[in-house]
Amino acid sequence: MEHITNTITLRGTLQNLPQFSHENHGKRFYRFCLEVPRLSGAVDTLPVIVEEQLLFQLDPTAGEMLTVSGQVRSHNQRSDGVRHLMIFVFATSLTAEDGEPVNDVILEGPLCREPTYRLTPLGREICDAMLAVPRAFHRADYLPCILWGRIAQEVSQCHTRDVICIHGRLQSRIYTKLTEDGPQERTAYEISALTAEIVEEDMY
Repeated sequence: MEHITNTITLRGTLQNLPQFSHENHGKRFYRFCLEVPRLSGAVDTLPVIVEEQLLFQLDPTAGEMLTVSGQVRSHNQRSDGVRHLMIFVFATSLTAEDGEPVNDVILEGPLCREPTYRLTPLGREICDAMLAVPRAFHRADYLPCILWGRIAQEVSQCHTRDVICIHGRLQSRIYTKLTEDGPQERTAYEISALTAEIVEEDMY
């Protein structure tokens, strides 16, 4: 049996009503965005994919916020001949309820490229890492992670295939990309690590 560590729990408010996304193996899936505030006051707007049956089971009178549990997934999508890595939450449960915002992610997997260490303009240490998080049927989700301070230093010393366990949050970040048609505003999604641990590779 494959060793899989990929869990996410979100609690926030709907930005938009669910809209039909696609059909796969006879099942219909819908997409919506969930707004989850941070302690800083910033808001992460996160895409969620959910099976139609889970939406039908949802009791919307149970609260104004929505709790989503599932996994962080990636999907390669081609647009104009260019491949884009799409990041989203695949929901396995939905509950309408009230409470404090939640954004909690635990991932474990090997690095699929060398980590990149740098300093921000204000001198803060930062490390970019890409994990290949195992999924069922020998597949994997390729998930960008960002680490800060001491854990940025530690992970920057790792190499491809080293296994990292990360606990953090899924965040959205708006950036401007220069294209042939001029600057375009886009959104990137990444896991911001609160803690990180280098683990044994016995399971992989």
